[in-house]
Amino acid sequence: METLRQNRLPVVAAAAAALIALAIVLVFFYAPLDEDGLNQKIFYFHVPIALTAYACFCWGAWKAIVHLWKGKPGADLESYVAIHHGVIFGAMTLVTGSIWARYRWGHWWLWSERQLVLFLVLFLFYSAYFMLRFSVEPGPQRANLSAVYAIFGVVLIPISFLAIRLANQYIHPVAFNRHGPQMSGSQFFTFCVCLAAMLALFAALYQLELAGKRVDARLRELRELLT
Repeated sequence: METLRQNRLPVVAAAAAALIALAIVLVFFYAPLDEDGLNQKIFYFHVPIALTAYACFCWGAWKAIVHLWKGKPGADLESYVAIHHGVIFGAMTLVTGSIWARYRWGHWWLWSERQLVLFLVLFLFYSAYFMLRFSVEPGPQRANLSAVYAIFGVVLIPISFLAIRLANQYIHPVAFNRHGPQMSGSQFFTFCVCLAAMLALFAALYQLELAGKRVDARLRELRELLT
């Protein structure tokens, strides 16, 4: 078990690389074209990236709860790293969504669409997390304030997600409803692989940044001991 834990990063990175390669093959050579032609292919990247951003923020909030509730060492750092990647995936969501909207509906952005604006608000809220965090000196106060902020942000996630269903004008297509996925079996399979690939990519980047931050912290402690 200890060996597996130590080798977690290479295993997760290899799984992410394999899933990404498989996803690209499925998107361009297996999933059928619809009336939008190749423009529709960005759906298989945009939606999984957006869901992964939500997952990052939720994981960051969970680690923040663990920090406040149990005071687990390292939970604050894990929350920070998850939110960091959530902002990265959130930026990717905005970029891919704008590209898709431009080719599908002729607009890069529409301020009148609530689902677009609410995701932007969510993105900006978590971007401001870093302003709060780094405006406070390292220590328990920074960790606690960051944790509370991370938890409050989770409230925006279901609002942003449900805005797609509540929108008056469906600029954003609804791929899933109460009856299940609104796509063919091959499209749904491709979508699931793409989602798994994005989640695996997050897991690999998460483990990589955590490892780097922990090494950096140990080096700082060593320098302080030597000085």
